[in-house]
Amino acid sequence: MKHSYRKYIENFDVNLLQCMVLGRGHNGIVYLLPDGKVIKVCFTEKSCKSEYYILNKVNGNKYFPRVYGMCGNYMIRDYVGGKSLRDYIKEYGFNRDIALKVIVLFEEFDKLKFTKRDIRCKDIFVQPDATLKVIDPKKCYSKDRDFPRHLSKGFEKLGVLDYFMEVVNEEKPKLYRRWFSKVKEYIREISEEDD
Repeated sequence: MKHSYRKYIENFDVNLLQCMVLGRGHNGIVYLLPDGKVIKVCFTEKSCKSEYYILNKVNGNKYFPRVYGMCGNYMIRDYVGGKSLRDYIKEYGFNRDIALKVIVLFEEFDKLKFTKRDIRCKDIFVQPDATLKVIDPKKCYSKDRDFPRHLSKGFEKLGVLDYFMEVVNEEKPKLYRRWFSKVKEYIREISEEDD
């Protein structure tokens, strides 16, 4: 590793109590470092290695934060600002432009040879320039899923799934045919569970 972040990995000397907490999830806590990067401290070394493996494999891809190194249960990566797609839709609504960007993101998952082609709305961030970034990629190369199950659930809760699928049908009919019955069946299953 030839980055200046080697010091964090080899001789971590930042007091996390003095760093702002950016978020806390199922896998760990993310802190903003004084230099503008972030450190993600995972609850387990296994989850850190798993996420780091994915981020390192796609390092340099415009949809993911660049990762600089890991040690034990923490990693250093770029800061991802903006709003989660879930919060963005709640505040600004959902439009064709964002729908198309999500479709292109899923096409990128195919190019990256992800076996899990799914992501949660809360893990896609809309940047100030309206581009998308993904945080917390999980099991992208180890789990098989060929349709956006979590995304569909999130879109359904936000009331935008039907519109999203319309855009998919208009722009990418093959993708629509691949997804439609699986998405419909999954939404039916979760709605029955809620009853």
